[in-house]
Amino acid sequence: MKKIVYLLTALLVASCGTADKDEGKLKIVTTTTMVTDMVKNIGGDLVQVQGLMGSGVDPHLYKASEGDVTKLYEADLIIYNGLHLEGKLVEVFEKMNDQGKATLAISEALDKSNLIGSDYFASNYDPHIWFDTDYWTQMVNYVTESLSQMDPENTIAFESNRDRYLRSIDTLKTDIQKKIEELPADQRILVTAHDAFNYFGRAYGFQVVGLQGLSTATEAGVKDVQRITEFIIENKIKAVFIESSVPRRTVEALQAAVKDKGHQVTIGGELYSDALGSAGTKEGTYTGMYRHNVNTIVNALK
Repeated sequence: MKKIVYLLTALLVASCGTADKDEGKLKIVTTTTMVTDMVKNIGGDLVQVQGLMGSGVDPHLYKASEGDVTKLYEADLIIYNGLHLEGKLVEVFEKMNDQGKATLAISEALDKSNLIGSDYFASNYDPHIWFDTDYWTQMVNYVTESLSQMDPENTIAFESNRDRYLRSIDTLKTDIQKKIEELPADQRILVTAHDAFNYFGRAYGFQVVGLQGLSTATEAGVKDVQRITEFIIENKIKAVFIESSVPRRTVEALQAAVKDKGHQVTIGGELYSDALGSAGTKEGTYTGMYRHNVNTIVNALK
């Protein structure tokens, strides 16, 4: 990491203020697939967007490569989640910001007094903020304002794109609320590989239990499996869920532990937690990911 920071500093000092815009378009580098999807929806054809992380990539463990440094150096703007979701990349972004590179943490749009607290992150907050659709709306507005400030000539287009995107989120909210109402309140217990769904749980009345806690940097241990096993049996939970960006072995170990106790729990399906699905699929979009997750959860727990 230090090598990358030093390289980045040298590049920025050597050419601060010389970055061009390709064909007049803002060059934007994003981190997670959720942020990338948002920025592409707002910017449309008026910006060039490069996402550092792809489908199935765990941002908690992501480390910047020297190739990433080139992308970051060439960008006019770097947009990321913040709240230390991106782990060691924060050090890179802070160094770039000190050298005059424009960076934007979308979490800055939110009132931190309403966030879910966490002792596992340097920010002291749960960073999985995209699972609150109202928060996502606030962050969409924040990014739109920021793009408009950097490229005021395209403000009307950015705002039009934003409005279209927000309508799709409003439709999503209606659809998932209707789907969740199919599941009785006493069956709304969500057991997953890691504790990424607390904002979703708070919004829709789910009790959320994760094997690995909020961060995947620390693997689940035997005591974690034993604790969740007893919880599943006691609450007669029908299904637990794997995640696309987390190895499935811990959830399979949990399933085996429940079986050893004379009970059965199924793996209800794969959820998208810290990354969207593959590009070009419905799950490769924010709304498609969210809709997939809710359908998977409800159908498995009913």
